[in-house]
Amino acid sequence: MADVVMPQLGETVTEGTITKWLKKVGDKVAIDEILFEVSTDKVDSEVPATANGYLAQILAEEGDTVAVGTVIAVLSDAPGEPASAPAPQAVPEPAPAPAVFEAPAPEAAPAPVVEPASAPQAVPEPAPAPAVFEAPATEAAPAPVVEPAPAPQAAPAPAPAAFAAPAAQPEAAPSRAAAAPRVEGMVLSPVVRRLIDENGIDPGVITGTGAGGRITRNDVLDYLDKVAQGQPGAPAAPSAPAAPVAFEPPAPQAAPAPAPVAEEARMPVSAPSAPSQVLQPAVRAEAYAPVAAGARDEVIPFNNIRRRTAEHMVRSKATSAHTLVAIEVDFEPVERVRHALKESFAREEGFSLTYLPFIARATVEALRTFPHLNASVGDDALVVHRDLNLSIAVDLDLDGLIAPVIKEADQKRLKGLAREIRDLATRARSKRLSADELAGGTFTITNPGPYGTFITAPIINQPQVAILSTDGVKRKPVVISLPDGTESIAIHSVGILALTFDHRVIDGAYAAAFLARMKEIIETWNWAQEF
Repeated sequence: MADVVMPQLGETVTEGTITKWLKKVGDKVAIDEILFEVSTDKVDSEVPATANGYLAQILAEEGDTVAVGTVIAVLSDAPGEPASAPAPQAVPEPAPAPAVFEAPAPEAAPAPVVEPASAPQAVPEPAPAPAVFEAPATEAAPAPVVEPAPAPQAAPAPAPAAFAAPAAQPEAAPSRAAAAPRVEGMVLSPVVRRLIDENGIDPGVITGTGAGGRITRNDVLDYLDKVAQGQPGAPAAPSAPAAPVAFEPPAPQAAPAPAPVAEEARMPVSAPSAPSQVLQPAVRAEAYAPVAAGARDEVIPFNNIRRRTAEHMVRSKATSAHTLVAIEVDFEPVERVRHALKESFAREEGFSLTYLPFIARATVEALRTFPHLNASVGDDALVVHRDLNLSIAVDLDLDGLIAPVIKEADQKRLKGLAREIRDLATRARSKRLSADELAGGTFTITNPGPYGTFITAPIINQPQVAILSTDGVKRKPVVISLPDGTESIAIHSVGILALTFDHRVIDGAYAAAFLARMKEIIETWNWAQEF
């Protein structure tokens, strides 16, 4: 018998949402076989079994969010049901609860005893002028008596209609309660739960666009956008009848006031309701309008990686002053070493030697000289990182992008960098990265070069201040200097390195000097000594 627990998927991750069980109760499970998929705030992962056995019991269903270390399933040594040990543990827990609520019961008794005493004091009050103020509460009886001369005041008849609107509010409560059972069965990631809790949203009013009707982070953001814009169906609508309540004293003004006040109130009120989304929804609303799919169109919902990438990129463009600088580099010295060692390297390491490890090694060396690019923006200050953690953008089979991190890259030589790049890329595509392997990057390299690109202007990977793009390396004629001081034309491998940097942090001269140092290292470094 063995317990299956929610694994620690990162130092900062405290919980995970089970998105899919790949085995059902009674199935045989082998060690290292994928047992279930889990989603956290930072990464989606496949979790393998840690022991052999049979899946005897599932304690956490798909869609459940549980804390790290919680037992979510039980493996048995042989087919059969597991011992129901966890069940009785849950039974005694409710027992003390009634005992706690029994104590307040006697306290409720004296309360009604005090109320009768104060009741007679309320009787003499109706006799004086206050009785006149009680009349407007009923409005039906005093209307003909007090208002004979000012007949136009009979127009406040719409006021009761305004008060009838609040009466409709109780109807919303049962509708939300009715939606609760449906929401309980849906998958809600920790991010979605947190957004819903922080903004006080009833999940029952959000339409999920994820797999199986799952409510995604984008669904919540879209919902908040609609609230800010006052679109039909948004929760801002029921807030309109609340306006007449505020204008109860001047009843005649209640009719014209609601429409303009409600519209003006929506924009300023919606912003503080979701401070973390003040910028994001505004940008999203202006960027595109809802598009209706045609009969021949195919609708492909964004996956989790696509949504997170989109949010991250839009936020980055709105945060940093993006500026591009590029330089042409002669990769011929690198090409000679690659050509000489490619067969032995592939035989020893099991994969091909590409240009990327050479560029990563040159980046590490150049950042020693230009540390302000290995930094982040703090509170009106530049935070220069002493650790150099290199993020490498990895394409997930043309279905998304992720940037795992090589920790302490400045402590590794070329072969070590090549191994880590290969390992992280392989595990990223098979969803075997932990959250910690995606966190802590201080500088990023993106590599569209294998597709033969000419020059790329990548978006900064926040909170970093720069990102380097390595474009296609091609054979082309170049002018070279000969030992005797003359020049000649030769065919070399040439490529372009493009750096996007945050102009808030550094100026163009600093960025250009960094690329010049990169060029110098690639063209003059003794690469053979790295092997």
